[in-house]
Amino acid sequence: MIIITRKENIIYEEITDLKLEFIDGIPENIIKGRIDISEHDYHEILNNLQSKNLIIREDGKIKPQDVKDKIKVVENKREVKIEELNQLEKETIKIIKNLTENGLIPRYTLEGNLLYGKLKLDNLQMYRILLSLENKKILKKIKRKDGEYYKLLSP
Repeated sequence: MIIITRKENIIYEEITDLKLEFIDGIPENIIKGRIDISEHDYHEILNNLQSKNLIIREDGKIKPQDVKDKIKVVENKREVKIEELNQLEKETIKIIKNLTENGLIPRYTLEGNLLYGKLKLDNLQMYRILLSLENKKILKKIKRKDGEYYKLLSP
């Protein structure tokens, strides 16, 4: 699922509406002229859309990408972060379930899988997700004589 803000959705819909008129790509100034938004916000939104693989920007022209994922529109950037965290939490729980032995998973095994596995999280993202799961009482950190572990409390 791709999560975008309301403003990003307005520009993305404008791009998809104009794609038939401009086969070689839509000039950026045409979209900017149709939408009443500051220059800074406009370029930030285009960068966000490009980072989410919804558009391609080349030589001052924009082309929409074919998107197979569902697009969810939320009100602001804060809600985007919350939704992305919730989505990452669900993926993390799946990973934990696959790695768990006797209800426990070694800390370094879990952290290594989150950092270098399918999700490829950075340290801060991993820390936030694990802390969020602990706060929601889904995951618990346990110290044993043979090392540190996480215990999945409620899947």
